[in-house]
Amino acid sequence: MIRGRVQHGVILLEDPDALPEGTELSIHPLQRCGNRRDAGQPKPTVGRALLQLAGKARQLSSDASRNLGHYLYGHGKR
Repeated sequence: MIRGRVQHGVILLEDPDALPEGTELSIHPLQRCGNRRDAGQPKPTVGRALLQLAGKARQLSSDASRNLGHYLYGHGKR
């Protein structure tokens, strides 16, 4: 394994003589950096986050979706 770090946008190898000049590479970071997303991954949305919760609630009234305001805030039923 050849290790290195990115410094000012340039990859610096721990052993500069480890690869011959002109060697083509494919880089796979060992850790994620800050807020950057991996290329090709879709931008997270509220809709995708809510879909992960779909079907999780149990023991709700059959009219829970229609009368959500009643069950959460005490509003009149529809």
